[in-house]
Amino acid sequence: MSRTLEVAPSGRDFSALHASLESYVDGGQLPMAASVIVEAGEVIDIGLWGHQDREADVPIALDSIYRIYSNTKLITSIAAMILWEEGHFDLDDPAEIFFPDFARLKVLRAGATSLDDVEPLETPPTIRQLFSHSAGFSYGLFPESVADAAYVEADLLGADSTLEALASAVADIPLATQPGTKFQYSVGTDLLARLIEIVTGDSFASFLERRVFEPLDMPDTGFHAPADSLDRLCANYVPIDARDSSSGVRCVPDSLVGGFDKPKSFHSGGGGLVSTIIDYTHFVQTLMAGGTYQGHRLVEPATLDLMRTNQLPAGKGVDLPAWKMPDTVFGLGFALKLQPAEGEGANAVGEYHWGGAAGTHTFMCPRLDAAGLVFTQRLPGFWDPFSHAYKREFYRAFGG
Repeated sequence: MSRTLEVAPSGRDFSALHASLESYVDGGQLPMAASVIVEAGEVIDIGLWGHQDREADVPIALDSIYRIYSNTKLITSIAAMILWEEGHFDLDDPAEIFFPDFARLKVLRAGATSLDDVEPLETPPTIRQLFSHSAGFSYGLFPESVADAAYVEADLLGADSTLEALASAVADIPLATQPGTKFQYSVGTDLLARLIEIVTGDSFASFLERRVFEPLDMPDTGFHAPADSLDRLCANYVPIDARDSSSGVRCVPDSLVGGFDKPKSFHSGGGGLVSTIIDYTHFVQTLMAGGTYQGHRLVEPATLDLMRTNQLPAGKGVDLPAWKMPDTVFGLGFALKLQPAEGEGANAVGEYHWGGAAGTHTFMCPRLDAAGLVFTQRLPGFWDPFSHAYKREFYRAFGG
């Protein structure tokens, strides 16, 4: 029996939002789109367009399974803060307390052209900085420094890697920047996943299942789609011409973090999960309810308040080579909006959000006590025009 979400009447008009997503699907820029809008903890609107698998003519469904990539980071950050509340670590603990290999870390000099062009750390990276991507680690996703090339060569995010192996390997690659000096998108959240394993003695996957997925009723969320669920796993798509968004999309095999159709050893805390929009709605409802889902307390409201507080140095914001995010800072796992984007209205201030590389976007708006989720599977699909149009229509439907 298919799972679903109950929809409460609201009287709000989301027809323009629906028309926007439908136009992207009908125009071929997106293979599919699913939308859920939550207000005051209740689902008030659902929309589905396009195909889970266009080539097989399988329509998108509410229980279709998506590769959520970096939407994983929000879940990992909450999981780590559960253990912070329990006293397993302090946010300002040097990371090397738990990762002794980090004692040998070096940092690249400004403008370095070689991995040997390094200098000592001014201060050691902290757990707080792992949450906020300001510890100085790299990712390998963007060619920002010679460290990124080293990450790619080491295949840190491959299916045959492990969180333990990743943590050991990054100790031998110089940091891109001095810890605590700027936002540097990184494997920091994967290191938080390894921290969870270190302090609990449990696997990251098992911890998430017991402490997050079971109490939040998220049975379709995990590090691969089981065999009896593969018929619900969305096909993945890329643009036919990366330079022309109107060129349409074509189906491709999985390429990031080892694929999702069978078990693997690498359980990435930064981008490894699959999920449904139903499951992720439950997670978002938990955030909106101050850390509680159907009577189960996941984290305290004060913890969420802390997570929604800027953790970057004064004057520094989110800085990504491929995506410009003006007026955005970063907390403990969430991006934080300081000013509304064009067409959004003042209610967007204070929004906290993040998304996945293939176009799974989630944002929560405290001023409205509302949230939006819009999911697709097109790589790249993060910070894409369709998501900006979706947010504009979301805020217009709520009066700006």
